[in-house]
Amino acid sequence: MTTFDPLDAVLFDLDGVLTPTAEVHMRAWARLFEPFLAERGATAYTAQDYFDYIDGKPRYEGVAALLTSRGIDLPYGEPDDSPDADTVCGLGNRKNAVFTAVLDADGVAPYPGSVAFLDALARRGGVQVAVVSSSKNARPVLRAAGLMDRFTVIVDGVVAAEHGIPGKPAPDTYLYAAKQLGVPASRAVVVEDAHSGVEAGHAGHFGHVLGVDRGAGRESLLAKGADTVVEDLAELVDDVNGAHA
Repeated sequence: MTTFDPLDAVLFDLDGVLTPTAEVHMRAWARLFEPFLAERGATAYTAQDYFDYIDGKPRYEGVAALLTSRGIDLPYGEPDDSPDADTVCGLGNRKNAVFTAVLDADGVAPYPGSVAFLDALARRGGVQVAVVSSSKNARPVLRAAGLMDRFTVIVDGVVAAEHGIPGKPAPDTYLYAAKQLGVPASRAVVVEDAHSGVEAGHAGHFGHVLGVDRGAGRESLLAKGADTVVEDLAELVDDVNGAHA
């Protein structure tokens, strides 16, 4: 497409799309897995592991995928496991404790280009927006970033757990958000920076899957099913304004 068409709804991932919380998540995952893998003599954790096994997935699924990649088998445990427990849930809770501490201490600012894009959609009118995030911290992050009042529909890890909705790369959370907005998938745009999220948008047969390359790589996002890839949503502001004009 030559001019970006937001169709009737734009469904945003949060971490890495609206806010740079992916950087906080990446640091938290590294602080979890670097010593954990070293203690077990496993292949060292790298930043690429985040993109390959963790990014965009529900927390415990990310833990399980990383452990599987290293041939490590741990009990799954329970969601209320202590962060000190050597279970999948315990490791996930340990990571979340680190993330929460950093968020509370430093806060988070949204990407300026993403705010400009949201503003352009608002000016255009007639386009509904929602947040679809695997994170159970989505609402605290949105509040910290000053974006909470922008969205009437937020489908996060808490909502997914409450309703038994499969997480990304399954398309179900995005389909649920579109349904809450009363918009068919064919008239909604999915905006994602993660492989798993792009796969979800592609699998759900959405009208457009827009990839934002924050490190996953343009070609890999296209290969996973993105229709268009940009480095920053600010690149589309003029297109949205032009479509409005």
